[in-house]
Amino acid sequence: MKRKIRYKVSNQEVETYVNYIPLRYTIAIFLTIVEVLAILLSVCVLCYIFPYCSFLAFLAQIVCVVRIIASDDNPDYKIPWLFFVLVIPIAGFMLYFLFYSRKLKRKYLRRLQKLKDSFYQKDDEKELNLLQKESMEASSQARLICNIGETHLFTNTKQTYFPLGEKMMVSLIEDLKEAKKFIYMEYFIIEEGIFWNSILKILKEKVQEGVEVKVVYDDIGCMQTLPGLYFSTLKKYGISAVPFSFLKGSANSEFNNRSHRKITVIDGRIGYTGGINLADEYINKINKYGHWKDSAIRLEGEAVKEFTKLFLIDFVINAKNIDIQQTELFPSQDITCKGFMVPFGDGPKPIYQKCIGKIVIQNMINMATRYAYMTSPYLIIDNDLCTSIENAALRGVDVRIIVPHIPDKKLVFVMTQSYYHRLLNAGVKIYEYTPGFIHAKSYLVDDKFGMIGTINLDYRSLVHHFENGVWMYDCECLVDLKKDIEETIEKSIEIKKDEMKQPLMKRFVQAIVRIFAPLL
Repeated sequence: MKRKIRYKVSNQEVETYVNYIPLRYTIAIFLTIVEVLAILLSVCVLCYIFPYCSFLAFLAQIVCVVRIIASDDNPDYKIPWLFFVLVIPIAGFMLYFLFYSRKLKRKYLRRLQKLKDSFYQKDDEKELNLLQKESMEASSQARLICNIGETHLFTNTKQTYFPLGEKMMVSLIEDLKEAKKFIYMEYFIIEEGIFWNSILKILKEKVQEGVEVKVVYDDIGCMQTLPGLYFSTLKKYGISAVPFSFLKGSANSEFNNRSHRKITVIDGRIGYTGGINLADEYINKINKYGHWKDSAIRLEGEAVKEFTKLFLIDFVINAKNIDIQQTELFPSQDITCKGFMVPFGDGPKPIYQKCIGKIVIQNMINMATRYAYMTSPYLIIDNDLCTSIENAALRGVDVRIIVPHIPDKKLVFVMTQSYYHRLLNAGVKIYEYTPGFIHAKSYLVDDKFGMIGTINLDYRSLVHHFENGVWMYDCECLVDLKKDIEETIEKSIEIKKDEMKQPLMKRFVQAIVRIFAPLL
């Protein structure tokens, strides 16, 4: 199930192997298509044979339209669904019922609530009062995130910022070697190669030492990077592994709501997150799209508790047999360090009722007075967030957004460019990272507010995927983040308004794609 491909590394051509899509995924995709077609065909046949069914189908279409309009969802998300329901007879509302929202079985919801009840308990008032003395605005932001994200505000957590994947890898390897009790790792993509194989070697050794090792990887994210039943391979090594939302071939939202999280927890004391997956392009061992610019953050201290919680939520939802050996999952630590932070998770309903990542980013932009810097591999945002970015620039804030110059997905890049004209007209500065592909998800405002995590400026991250991030105020690592962003801008080209004249056909394609962007 592998094919040979060639990459250039330091102007030298090297060979490597990647997996074809394993048979299990092919069957699952085929079954999903067959199930959808069978349902649609059955309804069409019934409407043709029995006139009353046509009337019922018409009523169902009306119900769908009313339900979509009356829902609390983002208006941008409603438009493509209204298009499907109104323009495509029968099939439109059937697709709506099948794919509109994620559904979890009651047993998973009960299991999730039981797990939440067993988590550590923390009263945030002490930290909120301390933060309020420094900044009323920061305190109100932290309180909001804690309330909507069911998370907590932390101080006394040491932070280390990594401007590249290869630098993060060195630190991660050393920390994994020092693990004594447990290692938890969750990633959207894991791929066999230098990066993952170096980690796997250590994980095997730690299992032999009695360390509990658990791994979660996204089933679709790893569709072309791992064998179809790779979790079975890891279990042979003593590693408890589960794929997130195992692809079974059902006509529901399993294709849509994936885990885009990147989390490592070591003994409940050290945690990593950021944009970096466990594959060789993230450490520039192979070059698919030029130089890969990414970022990550290492936390050591009390805030790591939230990383542990997020991992366990995803593990428990997806595992058939729950086996949590450790009793000290949330150890107390005596670390003194400057700054306040709120680690948080984000995702679709019913687990999350609000788009937390979007709210965090939007509030930071709304509170900016001097500058707001953002890096994202994609720029596909709704009107609400776009307006916040525009308003910041129009009131004199220096707003800068860095996106790739070499895209990984051409269609997505076309959509990204479709937002340039509107933002440039408002005074937003847009840069393209010329050495290659920037995958970092970083947000920095006025030297005081920052956010690092897995959240892109696109609908996948802001609406559909399970994500995570760390909101920060007055943290020491923000100095390093600012320096990195400024150095990245120096390596990028600024997009000018007079350069944005595009052919009529390209503008037409952008307009069509923008309609369906919330579903892509």
